[in-house]
Amino acid sequence: MTTIDQTALGRLDAEGRLLNSVLKAPTKKAGRIGFRGDIALKFQAKMADEARPPETSCEQVIAAAQEGESHICFLAGFLLSFEYLALLAEVLGDALSPQGKYFLFCDNIDISKRYQVEFGGASFYVLPIDEATVYNETLELLYLEKNDLKKLDTAGKVDAVVDKALGFSQSFPKISYEDGLKLMGPVRNVYENRPV
Repeated sequence: MTTIDQTALGRLDAEGRLLNSVLKAPTKKAGRIGFRGDIALKFQAKMADEARPPETSCEQVIAAAQEGESHICFLAGFLLSFEYLALLAEVLGDALSPQGKYFLFCDNIDISKRYQVEFGGASFYVLPIDEATVYNETLELLYLEKNDLKKLDTAGKVDAVVDKALGFSQSFPKISYEDGLKLMGPVRNVYENRPV
């Protein structure tokens, strides 16, 4: 049976970056490991032995990697700011590939825009997040019916999303990372209006 350390997700797991996982296990597809959770991008300084939440994360991640392949074949996730794309690309490093399908839902991108950004040797589809979850947004983007997936377990749902995403061939306007930085809006304070 395939284990995570036999895939491109293994290094991230060894670095302690795969957090809050709902799934971090083989899926129904032979040789595929699926992950649902958060990827820590920047850690806070540790005081003694206390565990602190990461300073920056890519959240609500759905990802998959195949045994024997050096790259993550699919990743969708939420970034609070488009600017964190560089941090994500740095953390993923050689696990990125031109063959991979990477979808980033960014909180500070114009709600009516979608882009493609080449970065770190890979192409990222950058989309706004419309008050929903990455899972729901991804299903909508890939024209997958939520009801059709209801009977599947988490691993089965990840397989359905990955299989459909790998065939995704739409293209969006291409912009550079630098242009994206100029176009992005302010970063929202996620703790605003929350009771203390």
